[in-house]
Amino acid sequence: MTKPKQSGAFSGHRFPPGIISYAVWAYHRFPMSLRDVEDLLAARGVVVSYETIRAWVAKFGSQYANVIRRDRPEVTDKWYVDEVVLPMKGKKYWLWRAVDSKGDVLDILVQSRRNKQAAIRFFRKLFKSYRGGRGNSDQSLRWIA
Repeated sequence: MTKPKQSGAFSGHRFPPGIISYAVWAYHRFPMSLRDVEDLLAARGVVVSYETIRAWVAKFGSQYANVIRRDRPEVTDKWYVDEVVLPMKGKKYWLWRAVDSKGDVLDILVQSRRNKQAAIRFFRKLFKSYRGGRGNSDQSLRWIA
């Protein structure tokens, strides 16, 4: 968990910086909803509403998200693009995933119809943001066409 900065940002809040930082960190670090974070804090004896957590996430969330994103493990130099068709409630959706050789998902794109040009644009932008990589540019996108 990241440590809260002891600046004036936490002053004026009812709860101590440790609780605020834990709630914001848990929301961004794990796939949890605001109500899940509320339940997590309630299990630890802290009674706080999900609306308060939403306000904390809106105020402090970008700082914690940047730290978590920065501290992620390095991606490998070999990437793959994976396409899966998901039927949900009788409709088909296309899930595109960029996966590195360790199996870590770099990013996903979900479409209601198969639009290969949009997928190619999306993943080219992703590949540029990660810079480098052996099989990451047109080679891994070639099979889409």
